[in-house]
Amino acid sequence: MDMMNGGMTEVVPRLAEVEADVQGLVEAHMETLLGVRFLASEYSTGPVHGGRIDSLGLDENGSPVLIEYKRGVDAGVINQGLFYLSWLMDHRAEFEHLVRDRLGVTAAAQVLWSGPRLICIAGDFTRYDVHAVREHRRSIDLVRYRLFGGDLLGLETVASVSGGMPVARRARRQAVARAAADVQGASMVKLADAVDEALLGLGGGVKRVERKTYRAYQRLRNFACLCPPQRSKVLVYLKVDPKDVDLVPGFTRDVSGLGHHGTGDLEVQLRTPRDVERAQELFRTSFAAA
Repeated sequence: MDMMNGGMTEVVPRLAEVEADVQGLVEAHMETLLGVRFLASEYSTGPVHGGRIDSLGLDENGSPVLIEYKRGVDAGVINQGLFYLSWLMDHRAEFEHLVRDRLGVTAAAQVLWSGPRLICIAGDFTRYDVHAVREHRRSIDLVRYRLFGGDLLGLETVASVSGGMPVARRARRQAVARAAADVQGASMVKLADAVDEALLGLGGGVKRVERKTYRAYQRLRNFACLCPPQRSKVLVYLKVDPKDVDLVPGFTRDVSGLGHHGTGDLEVQLRTPRDVERAQELFRTSFAAA
């Protein structure tokens, strides 16, 4: 409802007149909406491939992101996106050159090629689309949009699937856990595992992204980052405004403006299983915001 002049007016959701309207809105606010830094629009894949990628970006964890838009329902949007994603994986040097030109040398050196992402934004999707993305070993998000009034855009995740090879990732996590246990103590590793379970259990569509210095948990955007266990504590960074939290010394800390691994302005320090229970509401708040 739109409250104007002391009354109420219903704001009816609608589709865009043309696909380009949705693309323009998302590209203008890509980092706010998706947690993705904008790189290029209508990016040409060259005369041999003969196509144009709607939008290219780089997410918070350094993963390449390809975005395709459709005004309404289009059965070809997923296959089209996967087609371009395959092209992107075969042209890594070209993408890194683009990142270097737009975001700098440091960003280009940190591109995470193990987790490229495809985001399809459309008026709607069918149950066949949702089933299809679950059959691919790629990270794919299906996002439904709606326009409200003249200047409001709503996005809703319909399906979200993690890509990669689960067996390899699981083996790597076990190796990291064993090494950490030798150095830092099994209790902190066990605590980190409890945090991992809690974050993954918040709802459907949670993706886990492994980086050297942290593990990110995301829906469309990161909502939590878990750092490797320290000797006596585990640190989690959340996308929660510290101003909205009653900060407790030794448990929560405002790190906005401070350098740290991962993303998020609220640091949560966990030392015992009881701390993980205390942090559950903060986890849920950050998850909901994403």
